[in-house]
Parts: sequence; structure tokens; C-alpha cells
Amino acid sequence: MENNQAVLPKQGEYHNYLQWIMVSFLVYLLICAVGMIGSGFKMASAGHASELFSFASNPFAGLVVGIIATALIQSSSTVSSIIVGLVAGGLPVELAVPMIMGANVGTSITNTIVSLGHVRAKEEFKRAFSAATVHDFFNLLSVLIFLPLEIAFGLLEKIGSWLSSLFYGSGDSSIKSFNFVKTATAPVVNTVKDVTHSFGDQLGGIALILIGIGLIFIAITMVGKLLKKLMVGKAKDIMHTAIGRGPLSGIASGTLVTIFVQSSSTTTSLMVPLAGSGAFKLKDIYPFTLGANIGTCVTAVLAATAVTGNAQAALQIAFIHLIYNILGVVLIYGLPLLRNIPVKCAETLGGIAAENKLAALGYILGVFFVAPALCLGISSQF
Repeated sequence: MENNQAVLPKQGEYHNYLQWIMVSFLVYLLICAVGMIGSGFKMASAGHASELFSFASNPFAGLVVGIIATALIQSSSTVSSIIVGLVAGGLPVELAVPMIMGANVGTSITNTIVSLGHVRAKEEFKRAFSAATVHDFFNLLSVLIFLPLEIAFGLLEKIGSWLSSLFYGSGDSSIKSFNFVKTATAPVVNTVKDVTHSFGDQLGGIALILIGIGLIFIAITMVGKLLKKLMVGKAKDIMHTAIGRGPLSGIASGTLVTIFVQSSSTTTSLMVPLAGSGAFKLKDIYPFTLGANIGTCVTAVLAATAVTGNAQAALQIAFIHLIYNILGVVLIYGLPLLRNIPVKCAETLGGIAAENKLAALGYILGVFFVAPALCLGISSQF
């Protein structure tokens, strides 16, 4: 018996090692996939990326594209990684910034849907729906503040440009001189590129983009499943330990958990049942949600280290995503005047939804699909 008991933990540890090796391989595959999108977009556009995305030349249209794409795909990590690849292939950064903002809004639909699981119990549903939608209102408020600043002054674009220039300087100290990640992924990216190039530039480029997008879906989905098995138990422990110990602790733990599970949707969805049960108050969960916004940016930053084409612009948009979320937390949560707006809005909506269940469904359809579609239609007229 003692020998059998000694063998079981070793088998469990061996299984965990295999899972971590698989996670590492999938991350490598993700980085390769982003590189393929950049190469494919560059091949297909033949230097005319701006014309291909003329439908999103209006910042509001770009915002809507980001919202709808992420709401449908249910992964801001996937959408932001695709955007990084497109920027590397020639999509102008100024067109990509509103898309990144939209991806932030779209990703919060997941935990809002999760909260519908509490719909049978009125008070429980009120707490759960409020906890889910506080993420929505924070992201919407962040867009209302930063999109006009971006349109007027290019604030985020300038900050992202400065940060990326630190890594892509003009001398031998540039990251170009020692980018081992790009070197490691080049054989895979170039092999697939050579195969698709036989179909011609445009058709081959489109095929390369589709292969890259498909691999991103596969990699992020599988990484999410593996990391949930490996980390979600620990993630819950961190959450129980950190929530309620102060805003900085909540933000930091939300960031760490999201980096571990590679999904802000997973992180924020974990807390919805806790809020519904009454284990935590909305004001305690709120900072944890903000940390999830920051943690989700790691995927795009990692992917941007190995793209082909305009690598500096790709890193710039990845940094923009990170800085956008950090500045949102600092400004909105840091200013008492703004801090409680998402909480008050979420509590009010939670009360309305608890009294009228159709209001909850109308909110989800209206915010994530109907309103963006109307905005896209209106913006196309200008």
C-alpha cells in the first residue's frame, strides 16, 4: 500500500509536467500564428493595408468592429492577437487603437451571460448581475474618456510609440539584434508561408491569414482548458485571499490570476457566483475586475515579440492595449469622482434586471450587438 501511495503523487506530478510542456508548445504555436497573420496580411495587401480597412477609417467603426468581434469570439486575447498580426502586416496603428478599445468592451459579455445562471433567485441574481456588469460599465466609461482623447491628441498612440522605440532603437542595442523569439518561430512561419505562396500573393496571403487565425483559436482554447485544470484551484485560493484586503491587493491579484489563466473572461466569471452567493460585496470584487483588464494584455505583448513585417508597430499596439488598461484603472479608480460610477450603474441595472428578467436580455443584446450595429451603420454614412 505504501509503495502504491508513493507512486500516485509521482504520476500526478509527471502528468502536470506534461501539461506544462503542452502549454509551452501552445504558446509557441500562438506566437507563430500571429506571425503568420502579419506575413499573410502583408502578402495579400501588397502594401495597401489602409485601403483594405477603409471601412474602419472612422474611429467609431473601428470600436464597433472590436466590440462585435470579441462578443462573438468571446476572447479579447484572440482578437487583440489578431489585431497585432494585422498591424504587423500594415494595418495603420491609428485604425487599430479603437479596435483594441472595442475588444475590451466585448470581452465582458462572458461574465454577464454567466450571471444569468442565477436568474431563478431574485436577490442572488441582482448581486450576480451587478458584479458582472460593473466590468461592462468600467470599460464603457474608459472608452468615453480615452476615445475622444485619442481622436483629438493621439495620446495612446504617442505613448505606445515611445515605449516601442525603447525596444526598437536605431542602434545595435535594438531588440532586432537579439530577438530570439522571432528567430525561434521563423522556421515554422516561413515554411507555411512558402507553401501558401505557391497560390499567388493575394490568395496565398489570405490562406496564411486564415491558417494563423485558426491556430490562434486552437492555441488559446487549448491553453485556456489546460491552465484551468492547472491553475483555477490556485486562482480561487488567491481570489479568496486577496478580495476584501484593499483595492491594491484586489487589482494585483486580478492581474496575476488573469496572467495565469490567460483569460479575463475566466477570471471575472469566477467571481460572479461568489458575488451571487453574497460571499463578497460588489465594492470588493470591483478592483479584482480591474486587475483582470490589465492581465489580459500579456498575450498580445508576448505575440508582438515575434511578428514579421512591421514589428515595431505590432509592439506599439500591444503596449497601447496595456497602457490603455493601466491608465483606465489609474484615472477612473484613482479619482473619487469617477470611482463609484461603474458601481452605481451596475447596482441600478442589477435592481432593474432582478425585477424584469427581459431587461437583462435586452441589455446584453442592446449593448453588445444592436447598438454597435446601429453605430456601424450610422458611421458608414460619414
